[in-house]
Amino acid sequence: MGELEAYVIVAGAIFGVNLLPAFGPPTWAVLVLFHLHGDYRIPLLVVVGALSAASGRLLLAQATRSLARFLPSRHRENFVAAGELLERRRGRGAAVLALFALSPVPSAQLFEAAGLMTIRLIPLTAAFFGGRTVSYSLYVGGAGALSSTDTGSVLLSSLTSPWGVALEVIMIAALVLLARVDWRKRLHLDQQP
Repeated sequence: MGELEAYVIVAGAIFGVNLLPAFGPPTWAVLVLFHLHGDYRIPLLVVVGALSAASGRLLLAQATRSLARFLPSRHRENFVAAGELLERRRGRGAAVLALFALSPVPSAQLFEAAGLMTIRLIPLTAAFFGGRTVSYSLYVGGAGALSSTDTGSVLLSSLTSPWGVALEVIMIAALVLLARVDWRKRLHLDQQP
């Protein structure tokens, strides 16, 4: 297999993982697995991974947005109001999104919420890409330390660890709670600032 084909496989795998709405393996772990079992150049692997992850998350947000019509109208209105609040307080919202994009916290529910809140997806995706480029560089660059361990067990533990599962469940619960809060009432969005 040639170098181009190898990176196309990486891109496809990372893109697919980032289309999963929940409980997918962490992208960094998949990238480390590719790095340890292939002859990849780290900078290119990181850029391909971050670009594929951002593209997958963007498509996930767009798909979630298109499925919003199946939600009860009250929930749709709550998501839209939360999006209006985030857009209104752009500075704070951007800081929170940037911090989230840099953190290793699962991002699927963030993009699902962004799709439901009808906020602008391109700035979120750009922040995500930038943050993931940094974090993937750290993970893949540090993968040499893992070369003596069983990478399959590292990947499996990232999927089955109690903390990882609990964090996914908490993120899903937060998404459900976001839909249940009457943001217009709580934050007085009906009143002009």
